[in-house]
Amino acid sequence: MKAMILAAGRGERMRPLTDTTPKPLLQVGGQALIEYHIMALHAAGIDEMVINHAWLGEQITACLGDGSRYGVQIHYSDESSGALETAGAIVKALPLLGAAPFVVINSDIFTDYDYARLPSQPAGQAHLVMVDNPPQHPLGDFALRAGRVFAEGEPRLTFSGIGVYQPDLFATCPAGPLPLAPLLREAMARHEVSGEHYTGQWQDIGTPARLAELDAGLAG
Repeated sequence: MKAMILAAGRGERMRPLTDTTPKPLLQVGGQALIEYHIMALHAAGIDEMVINHAWLGEQITACLGDGSRYGVQIHYSDESSGALETAGAIVKALPLLGAAPFVVINSDIFTDYDYARLPSQPAGQAHLVMVDNPPQHPLGDFALRAGRVFAEGEPRLTFSGIGVYQPDLFATCPAGPLPLAPLLREAMARHEVSGEHYTGQWQDIGTPARLAELDAGLAG
């Protein structure tokens, strides 16, 4: 199974830090955020990955290289002509991801989730890892009931930014900017999205304050 790490965002809420450094390369605990994902994927036996980039993307490629120093193989999907949002980024990267189900991870989260837990063949078109709603997102995203994810209902949880997808979920998508949530809601209506509730460490590193808090926690 291959993985895609989403790293093309401008990181507006992280300014001024992201004026000179792409958000995935911001450091906590002495390492870049994206490096934690690369090493965790490698530990889970996922050694081939695609990283998309746009804003200051040359810094990402220069830092990570071909991935050999992490024991993995990294391919890049260049979105320097314009970021494509999540689904659009996946559509562009499909030739690199292949015909089998693949993992997609937001680079701006920090978690101890074991990627080896992810299903290599999801029961449907997607499998989402859901987490408890953080203070900044109290209403959550979707409902999880009996291992299935629904657009409506209770209890509502937050999508962690970790998922497994079948390529055919994106088969009819046009090239260009495209959000992921509408595609997922359509698949949920067809009962094609499974899910799990993860209660371990997970943080959305969306602001300088959250980054500093995480860094201090890791130092402690």
